[in-house]
Amino acid sequence: MAARNPGVEFDPAWIQNVHINLPATKRRAEQLGLRRTVKKQWQAAWELRAVSCIDLTTLAGDDTLANVNRLCFKAKNPVRPDLLKAMDMDDAGLTVGAVCVYPSRVSDAINSLKAAGGSHIPVASVATGFPTGQTPLKTRLEEIRMAVEDGAREIDIVINRQMALTGDWKGVYEEVKLMREACGEAHMKTILATGELGSLANIHKASMVCMMAGADFIKTSTGKEGVNAILMVALVMVRAIREYFERTGHKVGFKPAGGIRSAKDACTWLSLMKEELGDEWTTPALFRIGASSLLIDIERQLFHFVYGRYAASHEIPMS
Repeated sequence: MAARNPGVEFDPAWIQNVHINLPATKRRAEQLGLRRTVKKQWQAAWELRAVSCIDLTTLAGDDTLANVNRLCFKAKNPVRPDLLKAMDMDDAGLTVGAVCVYPSRVSDAINSLKAAGGSHIPVASVATGFPTGQTPLKTRLEEIRMAVEDGAREIDIVINRQMALTGDWKGVYEEVKLMREACGEAHMKTILATGELGSLANIHKASMVCMMAGADFIKTSTGKEGVNAILMVALVMVRAIREYFERTGHKVGFKPAGGIRSAKDACTWLSLMKEELGDEWTTPALFRIGASSLLIDIERQLFHFVYGRYAASHEIPMS
């Protein structure tokens, strides 16, 4: 991970008179989405980079030790060994960026990663009443502390959407700052739930306020909203990251989550980061993709690159 973002004092001037050029933002997002992607060995290279940036996730009501075990084994071995060998990547130590689970599954994930030889892979845990955040602040803070005590090295928190929607940005700042303190040494990813914030201006304000409060990453969504990771919203968020960096010198990461399922989509998101923020933001230290099924399609595309045909479903391990 990159150096921690220490945050700054709340400054309401940073979020006053926010105006988003909607037609220009839409046009830029459409251009990104329609652009012809990279091909051949360059496509395979971008797909391998995308693998390293995945937060491999299971956040289901029927999560069990068995599927956490499977997820962690896949996190340590995200791509078939024969494919890596064919691309001279078998000694690269390729893994996903992190494994993301509910707080009650943190210890299971840590034990499973250790058994798979992947104890260096961080375990991320959602917290603070995920996905709605509709629990008392005391409970939300305690949930963070419990996940950290169990060994989570990254915490994905959700902001208070009621405060954001009513314009109480100082309240959002104070809550996120308390959550940052509760995280201790664990990195904090702040989920904005952009599909529930009402406007692009609110998304920009929420991004800036969370970074002021010490967020190490800002994240689009929980994956449970009606609208999740979309390029138009991402443009507003990554440009807020750039503005924050220009103001403070502190680098904050970005994590889109929800609805990213294809290798082509992953390459599009990487190109967005490269063009808007630079190469450093295309590494797992500053860029993550929250996904569960994405890895299967990336491995399928890599299989096609190596063997010239698409794999049958039984030839690609589950993630």
